Amino acid sequence: MKTFLFVCIENANRSQMAQAFATMHGGAQVAAYSAGSRPSGVINPKAVAAMAELGYDLGNHASKSLDEVRDQQFDYVVTMGCGDACPFIAARHRVDWQIPDPKHLAPAEFREVRDLVGRQVRALLQEAGVTPAIG
Repeated sequence: MKTFLFVCIENANRSQMAQAFATMHGGAQVAAYSAGSRPSGVINPKAVAAMAELGYDLGNHASKSLDEVRDQQFDYVVTMGCGDACPFIAARHRVDWQIPDPKHLAPAEFREVRDLVGRQVRALLQEAGVTPAIG
């Protein structure tokens, strides 16, 4: 099983969607987590709605701090726009994705970011040798 941690600032949008995509596409082959350098404490309703369109319920996720995962080791840690605010987390592979924060975007643009996150996650899973659980 491969372990993935997706990190952004608030853990309310990008990293939550990445965790969801890794779970959806990796199935039992992955353990996916997400966290934020300054977590908001809530999942953005736009992210919940965008993922519901794809059949995934983000409503059961929680916005978490990096402190909650700091002692774990991961195969992959993926940062998304948190820059210097992302402290070191132990991982075999570190990746930085330049993905814009969709927090204030209109629904159509939010979906574009969601779809970009989905494509990035699928490519990462393939790179990690994970066979897609769904198309």
